[in-house]
Amino acid sequence: MEITEQAIHLLAKVATEVQARFTDFSDLAHGFEHVQRVYHLALHLAEQEHADGLIVGMAALLHDLGRTTRGPTRSHAERSAKLAAKLLAAYDAPPETLHAILAHSYRHGTLPATLEARVLYDADRLDSLGACRVMRWAMTPKHGRWPQTRTYHPDDPFALWRVPDGQHYLLDRFFTKLLQLQEAMTTATGRAMAERRIAFLRLYVQELQHELTEGGSGYDMPEEVTSRLL
Repeated sequence: MEITEQAIHLLAKVATEVQARFTDFSDLAHGFEHVQRVYHLALHLAEQEHADGLIVGMAALLHDLGRTTRGPTRSHAERSAKLAAKLLAAYDAPPETLHAILAHSYRHGTLPATLEARVLYDADRLDSLGACRVMRWAMTPKHGRWPQTRTYHPDDPFALWRVPDGQHYLLDRFFTKLLQLQEAMTTATGRAMAERRIAFLRLYVQELQHELTEGGSGYDMPEEVTSRLL
């Protein structure tokens, strides 16, 4: 669905306000750069899937706003929706935007029930794949919150002989979530875009396995084991 000039002007005003909220935000993995990428991905998906671009664009800009504040709820999606509700009232934006914001977080438990919510859901996950995922993975400040977190398991980095544990080993997130995200996509365009990005992640893991072996932290794996891993 084509976006009107009025909608484009409205989205630009909201983008400026959202960027200001992220000025002193220290989590680079979820900073305004992430918001911008999700915004443009979401608009592309909306065009391909014939979704409402204003709802999608607005929800994409506001989907992580709750991360910039602390509140009684642990869900950043809920905090984002509450902050968005106040902002939407000032701009007279579509109320369906709030559902898309609530449903973008897989941890919140709200399933995306509209096309626009599915588009945002997929756009946010696409930024968790490919080269952008590797960059954001390196930015994740988990050590401050969980001092016991390590980059990978010292004896079994690729979780071949143990259950992957994404809370204790950052590399395990590839096996518990990232390499399975294509199956979680809710739109045809999202699944197609995810395929390329997941292919890159598989190549990255293969190269990492080779480098860790050279560095004494990994081990050579037979081809059949490598194929099972990836």
